[in-house]
Amino acid sequence: MTDITRPLTLHDLARLHRAGEKITMLTCYDASFAALADKAGVELLLVGDSLGMVIQGHSTTLPVTLDDVSYHVRAVARGAKRAMIIADLPFGTFQASSEATFENAARLLAAGAHMVKVEGGRVIHPTVRFLVDRGVPVCGHIGLTPQSVHQLGGYRVQGKSEDAAATLREEAQLLQAAGAALVVLEAIPATLAATITAELSIPTIGIGAGVSCSGQVLVLYDALGIYPGHKARFVRDFMAGSASIADAIARYVQDVKAGVFPAAEHSF
Repeated sequence: MTDITRPLTLHDLARLHRAGEKITMLTCYDASFAALADKAGVELLLVGDSLGMVIQGHSTTLPVTLDDVSYHVRAVARGAKRAMIIADLPFGTFQASSEATFENAARLLAAGAHMVKVEGGRVIHPTVRFLVDRGVPVCGHIGLTPQSVHQLGGYRVQGKSEDAAATLREEAQLLQAAGAALVVLEAIPATLAATITAELSIPTIGIGAGVSCSGQVLVLYDALGIYPGHKARFVRDFMAGSASIADAIARYVQDVKAGVFPAAEHSF
C-alpha cells in the first residue's frame, strides 16, 4: 500500500505502476467525501464533470462550467490531505485553442487541482503537449467520452470493431507521446483495454474496461448507490453489505487493489 503520511506525487503513481499495484480513483465533489476517501487510501480524487448529472441533476455533463468545477475543486482540496486531485476541463473549455486551454487549466490548478483531465485523442493531443510543456500535468480520456454523447449517439461501448479498436490504440499512444501522465479508458472491451495497457508505459485507469487496467475509477454516487439514474453495467454498489460510507469506500479500495473489481459482469 502507498505511504499515507504525505501528499502523493506523479512519481508515486509511476512507482505504483512499476510495482504492479492497482491505482484507485473516485470522483469527489466536496470536502467531507474527500476526507473519507482520503482516509480510505484512494490515490486519485477526480472532480469530474459528472457533477452535472449527480449533483446538478442534468441529463448530460455538457452544462457544467469552469466555475462549477473550480468551486468543487476548492471544496475537495480542503478535505483531501494525501490524494492527488484531478479536475475535469468541461466541454468548451479546451477545444478552441491551446492557449485558452492553458488559461482554464491554470485556474483549476490555482483552485487546488494537481492535474487536469481532457477527453479525446487525435484532436486534443497537441493541446496536451502544450499543457505538459508548461507545467500542467494531464490525464487523458478515450473510449466513451461523455462530452461527445450526442456525436456518439448515446452512452455506447466504443472500440468494438477492428478499425475502432485500432483508432483507440493509436489515440492512447498519441496521448502518451504528448506527455499525459494517465489515460482513462471508458466503456471499451476488456480485451482491448488489456492490449492498450500492455502497450503503454503510463498507467491506464479503467471504467467499464475490465480488470487488466492499471487502476479503476467509479463515480462516487454510483459506488455508494446514491445516483437514482441509469446504472451502467460497470457500476457496483459498495454500500450493499457495508456498515458505513467509510466502510464502503474502504471495500472499493480493497477490491480494486486485490483485482477482484471489476469482475466479468462489470466488463464488456
